[in-house]
Amino acid sequence: MTFKTKILLASALISFIGLTSRAQLRLPASHSAEHNALIANQKPSINPFKIENNDALFNQVKAREAADIATDEEIYSRFWASDRVNPYGNDITIPDHKDIDVSEYFAPVNGRVTSPYGYRRRFGRMHKGIDLSLHVGDTVRAAFSGKVRLTKYEARGYGYYVVMRHDNGMETVYGHLSRFLVKPDQVVKAGDPIALGGNTGRSTGPHLHFETRYLGIAINPAAIIDFDNRVVHKDVFAFDKKTYGQSQKYAPAKKRVSKKARTYAKRKSSARKRTSRKK
Repeated sequence: MTFKTKILLASALISFIGLTSRAQLRLPASHSAEHNALIANQKPSINPFKIENNDALFNQVKAREAADIATDEEIYSRFWASDRVNPYGNDITIPDHKDIDVSEYFAPVNGRVTSPYGYRRRFGRMHKGIDLSLHVGDTVRAAFSGKVRLTKYEARGYGYYVVMRHDNGMETVYGHLSRFLVKPDQVVKAGDPIALGGNTGRSTGPHLHFETRYLGIAINPAAIIDFDNRVVHKDVFAFDKKTYGQSQKYAPAKKRVSKKARTYAKRKSSARKRTSRKK
């Protein structure tokens, strides 16, 4: 096959492909009308990017927001204007049970417990909080988010102290301070500095007196908080009117030893001591 013949064949092949391609791309005359009808049938009746006639949804959202605002206003308005640690007195009904969210707890100080909640025979009075060790000048922080209700001085009691009310409805008290870092009506987040530790008021040494209260009732802080690990026992504290003063015991129960076993152990110990003396 000559070179000229090859060129003619190639040209013919290209022309054929071109004709075939144009034939494949040719659409039937009815295609345009059918396409438009298909698009019209698929068009949504509601624009997905525009919410129309949805007043019910907006009303629900507004109602929830209004309820939240009303709850906050109630927490931070009722029995607020008071210079007492317990502003509620007997003018409020205490529920038998209340679930309180304590999940955002922040340790006010890093000290250990030096005196627990409970009756003190030495002083003949009830100790309504827990004492935590610190040095004078150590930073004291808010246990929960909320608002400062009171900063005050009491010479024969708390010394310089702060009372905070929290979003969860509780109040916390911080006593024997040396300096305030906040003022009444100030909004504070959990973990924010609120004072410096001290040894003011009725105090036998530098420490933080820390109280947890609900509607004026002093709750044993150990019922809510594991002070050894600086965390709450559970995210929700189940306040119970009958048991709020009791510590929560989550450690495994100690194995009980029978009277017979104790007697045997004492005899064995005594025998060892006698043998040791003879030697």
